[in-house]
Amino acid sequence: MSASLRDLLDRAHNVIAVVAALAAPFGLAAALAPVRRSVPSASVALLLAVLVSLLATVGTRATAALAAVSAGLGFDLFHTVPYGSLAITRAQDAQSTVLLLAVSLIVGQLAFRNRRHRFVASETSYDLGRVHAVAEMVASGEPVDQVVAAVADELTDLLGLRSCRFDPEFAERPGPFIERHGALTWGALRWGFDTTGLPSHDVSLVVQHQGRPLGRYVLVAVPGARVTADQLVAAVALANQAGAAIAAQGLPA
Repeated sequence: MSASLRDLLDRAHNVIAVVAALAAPFGLAAALAPVRRSVPSASVALLLAVLVSLLATVGTRATAALAAVSAGLGFDLFHTVPYGSLAITRAQDAQSTVLLLAVSLIVGQLAFRNRRHRFVASETSYDLGRVHAVAEMVASGEPVDQVVAAVADELTDLLGLRSCRFDPEFAERPGPFIERHGALTWGALRWGFDTTGLPSHDVSLVVQHQGRPLGRYVLVAVPGARVTADQLVAAVALANQAGAAIAAQGLPA
């Protein structure tokens, strides 16, 4: 999947998550209004809290908070006296509304954090699989040009690049490059790749083996495409596999 299509899908997902966070809890509270005399308000509050937690599993911290606020407003309007007003005349209803908002916020944030941790673990496992697949190519003695090309393909997919190529020569003027521990520097500047994305200038990823530079990958990024430090560490590990193949077989033709 191209980086531009991935960004478009991410934006669409975020818009849908915001709309759902605002509309779903409020809509559920309104739908339960006809049975409010027969269903305890505590049960309604519990249903709304469960819905907020479900929405948090597919949204962000912000959408989880929006869902909690939507649930609180819906509960206040449709399930506290006087109905249809934000005013609350009974202390019990005020307490229930505050508790619903607090619980929804906490549960929503915990649900989002749990989903985020699962996602990071899944991505890390997948990235390790990339390195392992290329390492098997090196171990089995695949031709160096195939290994170098495979690493370029993996780097392109891993970092969402426009293009990636191997260059046995180094740039005359040093530009931005990825350090061995997963940072990105440009001269004395430490680049905020996780907030501003990779720079539009060609980025160098040095290929080395046992500390000896053997060339570099030239990475052309999509402007503004953000990456993580873990992804850059995986990129370095991939480049190391190319370095092992080159050290054993020489530079690709």
